[in-house]
This record gives sequence, C-alpha cells and structure tokens, in this order.
Amino acid sequence: MMKLMKQLTVLLVMCSFALYSCSSANKTQKGSALGAGAGAVLGGIIGSLSGHVGVGAIIGAAVGGGAGAIIGHKMDKQAADIQKDIPSAKVERVGEGIVVEFSDKVLFAIGKADLSAASKSSLDKLYALLVKYPDTNIEIQGHTDNTGSQALNLKLSQKRADAVTAYLSTKGIDASRLTSKGFGEDSPQYSNDTEEGRSQNRNVKFVISANDKMKADATKEASTK
Repeated sequence: MMKLMKQLTVLLVMCSFALYSCSSANKTQKGSALGAGAGAVLGGIIGSLSGHVGVGAIIGAAVGGGAGAIIGHKMDKQAADIQKDIPSAKVERVGEGIVVEFSDKVLFAIGKADLSAASKSSLDKLYALLVKYPDTNIEIQGHTDNTGSQALNLKLSQKRADAVTAYLSTKGIDASRLTSKGFGEDSPQYSNDTEEGRSQNRNVKFVISANDKMKADATKEASTK
C-alpha cells in the first residue's frame, strides 16, 4: 500500500507540473501537452500498476507536448497495423508507446534459452513490422517461471532476451534499436501454480517506443504548427 501511495503521489506531482507548463501555451498547445505529456504519465504509471512490465522504457522515451501528441498519433497507426497484420497478437497502447505480446508466444523449454522453430516464426512476424516502422526502439523483455532459484532465473531471463535480440539483429535489424532486459520470475503474467501457466511465463515480450529520429521529426513538425 505504501508503494502504491508513493506512485500515486508522483503521478499527481507530474500531472501538476504538466498543467503548469501549459499555462503560457495556446489552446491547441495546451491540449497537445496534456494529451501527450500528462497522458503519457497517466498511461505509463497506471499501466505499470495494472501489471505492465518494462513500461519505464515508454515513460523514459516520452517527449510530451505537441511532439508527444504527434508521436502518439504515429503509434496509434502502428498499433493498428500490428493488430491488422497479426490479429492474434495482444497490442496495447501505453503513453507514447506500444506493448506487444504474441498469442503465438516466444516460449522456451524449462531452463533453456534456445529459440524453437515456432518462436522463430513469431519473431519473423515481428521482424517484418520492425522493417515497416524503422523509427522505433524495441525493449525485449525476458521472463521465466518460478522453477529454480531467483538468481538463476534472472540470468536465464536475460539469456532469453539476448537470444531474441541476436536473432533479430542477425536478420538485419539495427542493433542500436534493440535493448534486452531480463526480469527473472518477478513479473509473472500467468499463474505459476499450473504447468500451463509456468510454460506461458517462459517467454519474451516487446515494448516499442519512439527513437531519436521520430522524436526529432515530431519536434520539427510540432514547431511549424
């Protein structure tokens, strides 16, 4: 409860700052700043409280203001295209970014970080989308079930994220766009009380945010409005 209260306090302070920073702007600028700045904070923190993992990558990449609103519109389109191209995927817009979980999940055997043929098939779909939208960064999140020690699982989750990163890089995605991060067993999205749940937790997920080029382009576009 104390942690929740601290997070909500930070949320209120940041939203107040967003409102204050808009005091000298015109109505359009105010709307953009509130929609992208405060909206990114609200979406990010509320998202993290409801179970999102690694959403800090989205908050950290947020620019807010008119540029943030432009990035948000671009991410809306990208999220819609991802859902259209891969209808079985779970696609969520959070702040100025996107969280993607494939229904055909990138899964691993117990204690392993080797990519299966099915996992590579899912990654090939992601690869096509990364080529289609080059102005994004991707955080690749590795997870495990609760089998084994926490220390071992943390290392294993990092190996899984690294394996996915290496695969995408080998196919031609610029390594500078990719970040891998292991979460171990600390953020299960499914129950570890059943074998099915544990198998679903042995996976990787993807958080998509604007890269420097998209930010620069959005800032330039916003300055002309």
